[in-house]
Amino acid sequence: MENILNYTREDLSLWLEKKGVRSFRSGQVFKWLYLKLAKDFEQMTDLGKDLRALLSSHFYFDCLTLADKQVSADTTTKYLFRLTDGSCIESVLIPEKDHFTLCVSSQVGCAMNCRFCLTAKGGFVRNLTVGEIIAQIREVRIFLAENNMDPLTLSNIVFMGMGEPLANYDALVQALEIITDTDFGMKFSARRVTVSTCGLVPGILALGKKSSVNLAVSLNATDNRTRSRLMPVNNTYPLEKLLAACKDFTMKPRNKITFEYILIKGVNDTPGHARHLVRLLAPVRAKVNLIAFNPHPGCDMAPPDPKTVQAFLQILLDSHMTAILRKSKGADILAACGQLRAGQMDANAIETL
Repeated sequence: MENILNYTREDLSLWLEKKGVRSFRSGQVFKWLYLKLAKDFEQMTDLGKDLRALLSSHFYFDCLTLADKQVSADTTTKYLFRLTDGSCIESVLIPEKDHFTLCVSSQVGCAMNCRFCLTAKGGFVRNLTVGEIIAQIREVRIFLAENNMDPLTLSNIVFMGMGEPLANYDALVQALEIITDTDFGMKFSARRVTVSTCGLVPGILALGKKSSVNLAVSLNATDNRTRSRLMPVNNTYPLEKLLAACKDFTMKPRNKITFEYILIKGVNDTPGHARHLVRLLAPVRAKVNLIAFNPHPGCDMAPPDPKTVQAFLQILLDSHMTAILRKSKGADILAACGQLRAGQMDANAIETL
C-alpha cells in the first residue's frame, strides 16, 4: 500500500484514470484530506462505496504517530512525531497575534553539520517523503480542530525544522504544490510559506524557477573563513556563489530574501561585522532577521549581551536596511531556532503518552 499524501492532485488524477475513474474525483479526495481533515476513506461520503473501497485497498494516510508533546511557557508547542520506520521528527507550532505558524521538518536529522545547530549533533538519517512533510501540517490542523480552534488559523509554514529542505528538493517541491493548492489542497498563500536553506546554490536557483514561496538564507557570517567554520556548506558554496544565486533568485518585484543572522558572542557580533553585512547585502533585495544565539546543552558558544545585539541592529537600521530582531520562542523546551533534535525526546516518548 502507498501513502496517498505522497500524491499531488495531478498524480492522483492519473492514477484514478488508469483505474477507470473520472479524474475530477481527485479534487474531492483532496478536499477530504486537506480541508475536511478526514481520518479514513469511509468518511468521504460524496465518493461512491466502490471508489472508497478501491482507495482503501491501495492507500493509507496515517503515517505519523504523536509520540510526545511539550508546551512552552509562551505556549509554543513542540510535537514529536514517530514515523512508520520508527524514526522521529519534530514540528513546532508557534502562536502569533492572530494566527499560528508551523515550523516543519524536511529530513530525519541533518547532514549540514552547522556548529550552532543541535539537530546536526544527531547526524543525518534520511529524507522525508512528500507525505511525511505534508502529514505534519495535516496532523497539527487536526489537533487545532480537536481543541475547538479553526484549523485555518494555521496559516503560515516555515521549512526551518529538522533538515535542509533543498537537500530534499524533489519532495519539497511536490509538498509545496499541495500546500499552496488554493482550490483543493491546503490553501496556504505562497507568500505565507518560507523555505530556509543553509545555502545550497543549485537548489536556490531551481526553487526560484519552480515556486513563488519565500526564501530565507541562513547566513551568520560576513566572511568566508568565519562562515566555513560555522557552516561547512560554505566550503562548497562560498559567499560569492551564494550571494550571486540570491541576486538571480526569481521572485516577485516587492519581495525580498530574508537573511538569517545568528549573533554569537565574540564570533560575528561586532560593529565591523554589522557594517560589512550592510555592504555584503547591498546588491541583493534583502531583509535581515537577527537572532541571538540559543544555547543548548554541550555547546561552547553563547549569545552576545543585549546592548551588543541592539548596537548591531541599530547599525543596520541606520544604513536603511530592513532588519528586525527576532525573539525566539519555545527556548525552555528546546524548540527555538537551532535547538531541534528529536533524539533527545526519544528515550521517554512512549512513557510520556
